[in-house]
Amino acid sequence: MALQFWGRIARDVRDSVPDWEPYREPHAPGGAPNVLFVVWDDVGFGTFDFFGGRVRAPAMRRLAETGVRFSNFHTTALSSPTRSCLLTGRNATSNGMARGTEATGGFPNRSGRMPAEHATLAEVLVERGWNTYCVGKWHLCPAEESNMASAKRHWPLARGFERFYGFLGGETDQYRPELVYDNHPHPVDRTPEQGYHLSRDLADRAIEFIRDAKVVAPEKPWFTYLCPAAGHAPHQVPREWADEYRGVFDDGYEVYRELTLRRQIELGLMPSGTDLTPLNPHGERSWSAGEFVRPWETLDDGERRLFVRMAEVFAGFVSYTDAQLGRLIDYLTESGQLDNTIAVVVSDNGASGEGGPNGSLNTAYGHYPTGWAWAFDTPFKYWKRWASYEGGTADPMILSWPAGLGTAGGIRHQYTHAVDIVPTLYDLLGIRPPESVKGHAQAPMHGASLRDVLEDPAAPEPRDTQFYVMLGTRGVWHDGWHAAAVHPPAPTGRISYDDDPWELYHLREDRSEAHDLAARHPEKLAELRRLWEREAARYQGLPLDDRTARELSAAPRPRVSEPRDHYVYYPDCAPVPESVAVDVHGRSFTLAAEVRLDTPEARGVLFAQGGRFGGHSLYLLDGRLHYVHHRPGRTEQKVGSSEPVAPGDHVLSAVFRAEEREEDGRTSGTLTLRVDGREAGRLRLRTEPGRFAPDGGGGLCVGRDSSPAVPGDYDPPFRFLGGTVRRVLVDVGGRSGSGQEKEVTGTFLRD
Repeated sequence: MALQFWGRIARDVRDSVPDWEPYREPHAPGGAPNVLFVVWDDVGFGTFDFFGGRVRAPAMRRLAETGVRFSNFHTTALSSPTRSCLLTGRNATSNGMARGTEATGGFPNRSGRMPAEHATLAEVLVERGWNTYCVGKWHLCPAEESNMASAKRHWPLARGFERFYGFLGGETDQYRPELVYDNHPHPVDRTPEQGYHLSRDLADRAIEFIRDAKVVAPEKPWFTYLCPAAGHAPHQVPREWADEYRGVFDDGYEVYRELTLRRQIELGLMPSGTDLTPLNPHGERSWSAGEFVRPWETLDDGERRLFVRMAEVFAGFVSYTDAQLGRLIDYLTESGQLDNTIAVVVSDNGASGEGGPNGSLNTAYGHYPTGWAWAFDTPFKYWKRWASYEGGTADPMILSWPAGLGTAGGIRHQYTHAVDIVPTLYDLLGIRPPESVKGHAQAPMHGASLRDVLEDPAAPEPRDTQFYVMLGTRGVWHDGWHAAAVHPPAPTGRISYDDDPWELYHLREDRSEAHDLAARHPEKLAELRRLWEREAARYQGLPLDDRTARELSAAPRPRVSEPRDHYVYYPDCAPVPESVAVDVHGRSFTLAAEVRLDTPEARGVLFAQGGRFGGHSLYLLDGRLHYVHHRPGRTEQKVGSSEPVAPGDHVLSAVFRAEEREEDGRTSGTLTLRVDGREAGRLRLRTEPGRFAPDGGGGLCVGRDSSPAVPGDYDPPFRFLGGTVRRVLVDVGGRSGSGQEKEVTGTFLRD
């Protein structure tokens, strides 16, 4: 539509009257507050000390003391779904976020693509005069579009944020993160030895973004969406921060739960008489082996020491990150901005049980066992991914606005959900939810404003119903009652949903869900089960999906380029996510690198591909060619050339010939190292089923290794030095290794 011009246009500009109104930047109302939205990761209800736990977080406590804590706040039980609710005010399934963005499907509820009809808070505020910044974890872009060839329709800058610094996926290494700055990869130029840690980097960047604009327009408000990776795995922190917790967890996770609940009652977060749920309330059933907690008394001394150290590392990680956020709060205080800043602090789901009963023994990717997940979720049962129980969905929440809300240090017990945050912020900012954004008619909000609750502790609950669905788990809350289907969260394989028993809890009398009332109130349970079906239909909750990681990785998804037999990769390019890289799993492949070695001491990575769950690498070390294939928990498989590789032009290859598909899904065969077509080493190799990085990461690189997942004999990035890697050709079309090498050699000679 043409802009309205209210000036006057004459033949001579001297006789004309300008009209700048159509071209002015939007201006927020005078005195409009800033918005700081902090989203923690996998931090359960009973973790922070000011929520009764033992993990110190003085910066977050400062915000709690100037605002309100919510004891009955809920999320979806998983990262991407919750974050979509937090930014749009709509339910995750309506946002296309029934699962994480690495597990998208061709259904409206899990496309991994938030519809334009559900504008983000940033899209609305940026058009009303706020600067908008996204710092840290995004996790709202489908993995198949998280690459440099994609249209970037679902990257932060396309969804209302003016600046972005962080990572696109669900997790990253804290010392060697795969970062994106705006719309391009951003390498980290410091090492852990030089003091680098992602939490510090993100706090620095948030301060920088705010300060950059304030020196130009001091009166302009901002919205900063700040999402540290803490406490998501990998749990990585400088040793001294973990050591601060020596002895704190020595009495085990069951004692932790008892003491934490006692403090929660003393703080007024839980009602007197709240009962702890027993460990493993559904027994050690076959489908829940990974969801089982090993009682503390059954552990030997070595296991207890290990489990304690895992908790210390996690706690240190959270406290270190809190200290970095504290530097941001100090800056806002010193610059006079904090009082007129609405600060919202939440966690995206409950504590994580993804470490399993024994935790992760991968030293590069630490994760505590399920017992600590249960403890950090005190007083609730289960953990992240369980949408059917409070342990997965009940999380800490703070809202503070010293200049705008009179209440300081209060607690609110009304039921609230992630979809309520955006309507609340619109209300506090004096913004009516827009009918149209960027030409797209907007769907109604699913949440409700909490303003009345903030102003009056006795105000009624803003809504009476909320449905849940996640990875096969289901639940519905209605007017204080909660019905929960007993179904394990994916990945589980095929379990009939029709066979799931349902449980019933009255949360106003039984906040911890310790007492199942299904047998006493069958009519109420039947009513809530019917309500779940209606809400699921209303908010696109179907189809249910509890498929395994292997099934999901095999599911077809749209790609920016169709798979092919022949790939060429170059050094210094952005890491290629596994979701769009060559797929070598379960098939024959040839890696052939064109190189020039200028010195016998040439060393470094030629080709590397991997993620959290392992990877493979072709590299030079000590003058010899090496190949390694690694999966955590498996025996490392590697081979080196029998002779050194002399200086000069070479084609260095690793050729795998698949021979047998085994019952466990792995493929066995022979991998041969070749130097200019001559065999230089041989390995009997068993490759793993599924992707190295089902989380969507696992960047493929040439000339360096962007991930610590491929341990080998080096520390990433192990850049190639002493020569040049021109390119690497990867063939998965089944042609002979020598034929591939001849093609590479011929091309090299022609060039």
